Amino acid sequence: MTSVTFAPLLLLAQSVRPPAAPYTVPALDQGMPAAIELYQADRGILTRFHDSPLSPISDARMRQFYQAWSGALDRLDFERLDRESRIDWLLLKNRIGYELHQLDETKTRFGEMSALLPFAPTLLDLKERRQRQDPLDSQAAAAQLAQTGKQLEELLHWVNGGAKGNTPPPTVARRAIQTIGDLRSMMKEWFGFYSDYDPLFTWWVTEPHKKLDQDLDKYAAAIRDKLTGVKRDDRDTILGDPIGREALLKELRFEMIPYSPEQLVAIANEEFAWCAAEMRKASRELGFGDDWKRALEHVKTLYVPPGKQTSLTLELANEAIAFVEKHQLVTVPALARDTWRMTMMSPERQRIAPFFLGGESVIVSYPTSDMPHETKMMAMRGNNIHFSRAVVHHELIPGHNLQAFMTARYRAYRRPFRTPFWIEGWALHFEFLLYDLGFPKTAEDRVGMLFWRMHRCARIIFSLNFHLGKMTAQECVDFLVDKVGHERDNASGEVRRSFESAYGPLYQAAYMLGALQIKALHEDLVKSGKMSSREFHDAILRGNSIPIEMVRASLKPDVPLTHDFEARWLFRGEIRP
Repeated sequence: MTSVTFAPLLLLAQSVRPPAAPYTVPALDQGMPAAIELYQADRGILTRFHDSPLSPISDARMRQFYQAWSGALDRLDFERLDRESRIDWLLLKNRIGYELHQLDETKTRFGEMSALLPFAPTLLDLKERRQRQDPLDSQAAAAQLAQTGKQLEELLHWVNGGAKGNTPPPTVARRAIQTIGDLRSMMKEWFGFYSDYDPLFTWWVTEPHKKLDQDLDKYAAAIRDKLTGVKRDDRDTILGDPIGREALLKELRFEMIPYSPEQLVAIANEEFAWCAAEMRKASRELGFGDDWKRALEHVKTLYVPPGKQTSLTLELANEAIAFVEKHQLVTVPALARDTWRMTMMSPERQRIAPFFLGGESVIVSYPTSDMPHETKMMAMRGNNIHFSRAVVHHELIPGHNLQAFMTARYRAYRRPFRTPFWIEGWALHFEFLLYDLGFPKTAEDRVGMLFWRMHRCARIIFSLNFHLGKMTAQECVDFLVDKVGHERDNASGEVRRSFESAYGPLYQAAYMLGALQIKALHEDLVKSGKMSSREFHDAILRGNSIPIEMVRASLKPDVPLTHDFEARWLFRGEIRP
């Protein structure tokens, strides 16, 4: 018989992890690309360990990390760096500033929820101690959960009574619901780590944890019913959390956009007016006079029957690739052309993204058999032949597919700086360019492309006005229906995608604004004859995804780069809001 020897229980009980040492930036003597890769690797391992943004310990640890890197960059001799390294330095400095800003924002927004979540520090502390592998007193942990349960009972009574005396705004209540969901997930992971593996823990904690999870669920439901005005089973009402003008200005500064939100809305209105005029021209060609919405309704009826949307996608993809190659607009590597893939979008995902999505794969949107009849018709009308003709090349080549292919191969170390102004702006810039070069063959094609261009204008208008507190989510939906001509379900999906998903507050505005920035550079460098179209576009792709202001600095050696650089490029000229 083999004997089994157990380590002394006393030794195991006293085993603790040493305190974390302050982060120190290693020597930055291998150049800026290597420094950025080192920064990203160290940041990655820290954020995976400190994965509770609401935790004071996580906040302090990450804040010290960013401050250490900011100081290390300041100690570098900026004047001795070459031009691309100066761009890298500015990109990293800007990114660190943004991360510190995000820590401040998280702390502020969590503080606004404190009246609704007084129990959160207790749960976060349990999670942090597990992460550090501190010795666990199972009986004490069970008592903490039980005490939290009593807090939740009192809070439930308070909320059901109307939260008298300290009623939080609906936006804060909605944010608290999301945070409670995150805390529930965190505690399930915490419980799963010990359960069964530690019999004493299982004996003490199983029931308190089960009750806590149920209490958190009930509490979140009460907040939703009593403080947000939205019932728990309401899947249609769109929630959102406007960030306000000052926060928008900070977001714009980090994206190197020197305009105010109001000026950007003015730009969008100018672009919208241009689109409407072009729509009227196409409408007259189709026999509908100046009533372009009648022309739009006609185009919506030109959809393919079930089973044919994938064939249409293949045809449109091949057509776009042939067009950009014929006009020598950008280099299309054979491997990129030969390996793009196609998948179908699930019905549930179509609630958030009612149109095509893309990247390495194009994700095709089309109704499924179990959708209600009206929903099917809206989906088919919203993904008609001529709308799709503008979307496929946006998602594939020369759009997001080609972007992803090139950014994986050129200056890949710049991935931490990826921005929707570059990603979405590039794809929409090509919509502009192809329109100007005659890619739309018919008036119906022009209507389809103009519809999307109007939609990008509308995204600036409704998203910024929502965050400025000037429009509600429902008013945003109505705006897309009434002014752009969206099907209502598709408009709801667009607004839900804007305000209930992980997209940042400037993401929807970035399409048109990024495209206008690239268009301004194209006019400066290509139309002037300084670069060919292919040279221009290849250079942008090989510079990777960075703010367009930094693309401009890379392509135009006369743009001064100093360590205190601030974005001042008025790519649209002076704007009066």
